[in-house]
Amino acid sequence: MGIIPTDEALRRAFDKGLDLVEVAPTERPPVCRIMDFGKWKYQQGKQKHKAKPTHEAVLKEVRLRPKTDQHDRKIKIDRASRFLEKGDKVQFTMIYRGRERFHQDIGYEIFQAILSEFGEKVKVERAPKMEGRRMTMILAPAKVKV
Repeated sequence: MGIIPTDEALRRAFDKGLDLVEVAPTERPPVCRIMDFGKWKYQQGKQKHKAKPTHEAVLKEVRLRPKTDQHDRKIKIDRASRFLEKGDKVQFTMIYRGRERFHQDIGYEIFQAILSEFGEKVKVERAPKMEGRRMTMILAPAKVKV
């Protein structure tokens, strides 16, 4: 439309039932558009929402005890494998109580059994490590070979 005085631009916007929106305030003269500001803002929000990634890798935790039965451990491993298939990382936590913490070798053996069960589907992001009365190990899904 060219360079128009502000009052005339406001009048034209009012006549059309729209808003006068300043698009580039740093330009000389400032650039304005006649548009429905609410609709434009809504469209911007939709585009921002679409641009969001569908799934971010999350750290999931699976807790065990040295006395956890083999069947219960199998159920927890199956749950962890579902997490890994979705692309999440899994932290296995072995919690020791009382005198159990003097038998850390049991925890290492259980973690090695878990690793052997997953095989090449996972990579060890953090090896089994004792921290206080907990032993933790973090597994991440391995990259798929094409």
